[in-house]
Amino acid sequence: MTRTLTLAALQSSYGDDLEANIARTVDLVREAAALGAQVILPSELFQGPYFCVAQEERWFATAYPWREHPCVIALSPVAAELGVVIPVSIFEREGPHYFNSLVMLDADGSPMGVYRKSHIPDGPGYMEKYYFRPGDTGFRVWDTRFGRIGVGICWDQWYPECARAMALMGAEALLYPTAIGSEPHDPTLDTAAPWRRAMQGHSVANVIPVVGANRTGFEPWAGYPGGGQRFYGSSFISNHRGDLVAALERDDEGVIVSTFDLDFLTTHRAAWGFFRDRRPDLYGALVQPRPV
Repeated sequence: MTRTLTLAALQSSYGDDLEANIARTVDLVREAAALGAQVILPSELFQGPYFCVAQEERWFATAYPWREHPCVIALSPVAAELGVVIPVSIFEREGPHYFNSLVMLDADGSPMGVYRKSHIPDGPGYMEKYYFRPGDTGFRVWDTRFGRIGVGICWDQWYPECARAMALMGAEALLYPTAIGSEPHDPTLDTAAPWRRAMQGHSVANVIPVVGANRTGFEPWAGYPGGGQRFYGSSFISNHRGDLVAALERDDEGVIVSTFDLDFLTTHRAAWGFFRDRRPDLYGALVQPRPV
C-alpha cells in the first residue's frame, strides 16, 4: 500500500486577543482537516501580534512553559478530535530562560516534545535576540502518525544546513512557520520572492516537500504613530522539484493543501544520489566559526 502524506499551511492575520487568535487558528485547522490534511502548519507565534518589532519588557509576561502554553492546551484536543498533526509555535519560558519554540502535537493530541529556534535574527523590526535565547535542542525530526516531519522556525528557513540536517535525520517533509514582511529600515526592500526561493531550494537539494506558513495583514506598532509591519503572506507548498504546488497571495487568509507519495519520494531521493555522493570529509569549513 502506497504511503501518502497530505500537508497544509494556514495563513491569517492576528491581533492582540489570545483567545480570538486561537479560535481563528482552530477554525482554519478544521477547514484544512476537512480537505484531507494530515499535518497542518499554523504560522509563527500566532498567539498574538509579532511583538519583536521593538524591545519592550512587557511581552515577557506572555511566555509560558511549553506544556502549559494556552495554544498547546487549546490545540491538543483539536488534534485528537480531528486526528491531525499540528506543529504549534509558541513563546516559551523555561525558568529564567525564554525561547521561540515549537511543540509538535501528534494526531492523538499528545505533545511529542519541543524544538527551540536555532537561528535568532536581530535587526530593524525583527529584534528577536532581546526576547529569545538561541535554541538548545538541536534540530528535531518527529515520527508522527503520518510521517517523519522536520520543522524549523522562520529565520531557520534561510539556512541550508538546517534543512540538510533534518533531511539527514530522515525527515520526509520540512515545515517552516514564519512571521515575515516589510523591512522598516528600507521600505523598498521586498523579500517575499527570495523567501520562497530559499525554501524551494531546500526542496530541490533534499528531494523533499517544503511548507512555509506566514502571517498576513498590517500590525500597527503601539506608541509609534503611523508605524507598523505589513506581513506579506505568500504561504506555499513546494514539491521535491521545488515547484509551487499550492500557494496563497499576500493578502489571502485561508488554507492550502497538497498530497505527496512518500514511497515515490524515498526512491526518487535515492536515485538522485545527493546523499550517496556527499563528502563530509571535505565539509570541515562548515563547522568552523572562521574558516581560513
